[in-house]
This record gives sequence, C-alpha cells and structure tokens, in this order.
Amino acid sequence: MGLCNTATRLRRITVTVTAVAAAFALTGCGSLIGRSQAKDIAEINVSSPELRDGKPMPREYSCQGGQGSPPLRWSSQPQSEAKSIAIVVDSHTSSDAAVHWVLYNIPATTTELGPNAAEDPPEGSGQAKVTSGKTGYDPPCRTPGSYRFTVYTLNGKVDPAAGSTLPEILKQIADQTIARGRLTAVDIE
Repeated sequence: MGLCNTATRLRRITVTVTAVAAAFALTGCGSLIGRSQAKDIAEINVSSPELRDGKPMPREYSCQGGQGSPPLRWSSQPQSEAKSIAIVVDSHTSSDAAVHWVLYNIPATTTELGPNAAEDPPEGSGQAKVTSGKTGYDPPCRTPGSYRFTVYTLNGKVDPAAGSTLPEILKQIADQTIARGRLTAVDIE
C-alpha cells in the first residue's frame, strides 16, 4: 500500500513541476527550464585602412605610438530600429584582459570614424572610463595579445547614471545590441 502512495505522490510532483515549467515558459521565463533567451543579432562588416583582421596592430596605434585610436569603418543593412552605434576595444593576452576604449551614442547614420576619434568624438557621443581608469582610448601595450575592435548597432541610446561603472555601461550596450561586427588585430608590430 505504501508503494502505491509513493508512486502517486511522484506522479503528482512530476505533473506539478511540468505545469510550473510550462507556465514559466509561457510568461517568458523559459530560461528557468533551459530555453535560451538569446536574440538574433545581425552582422556588421568592420574594416580599417590601417588594421587587418588577424594581423598585427600598427605600432602607431599602440602605447608605443602617438596616433591615438585607429580609423574604423563599418557597414550593414540599414535597420529601422537602429538608434545609435557603440564601439568597444578590448584585449585578451596570456596574462589578463582589459577594455581599452568604449565610445557610445554615435549617431546611427555614422559609418566610419577617422584616426584619433577619441580626441574628437562625434557630437552627442560619450566615452566610458576603461580598465586603466582613463576616459577615452587607452592604447594597448601588451604583446602577444589579441585586440578586438567591435562595433555594435543599438536599438536605443546608452544612458549612464552619474558615476556609472564600466560593467554597467557595457551591460547597457549588450542589452540593446541588434547588430555586431568585429575586427581583431593579433599582437603589435
């Protein structure tokens, strides 16, 4: 008799868990049962007259040079929901990772930045304080390393509160990303 009661209880628990999981899925909380919440992100083509994907970064755009940020170009299909562009430059070396530049709220119609845009950013844009504590472009120094120049199309504008931290600004960029592209320089000449 005890075995029948145990089996009945297990069936009730299974039915209850299934019903709760289905309710979560229907309310958009599907990640609780392992469903991905990732959205489709369109592709952006990123290029530069000075950088080549998979090749070393020219010395003049590193801490050993004085050129500042390199010129960047990007293209993608026009997206009606695009409200702004953000650029994030980060690195991954054998010893650590760092963010070297975050430029956000670039007008959505912009498709390129000239050399040293960190010193004269597009009107209305903002720059975050990066890993080193500097605001603007902090030229990479370490080699070997991998330096990623990522361009994001956003469906809104980044609106950091006074004193926002780098992770908070990066999260706002991630939450609003609808398209992304990257150019990666490997090492420094």
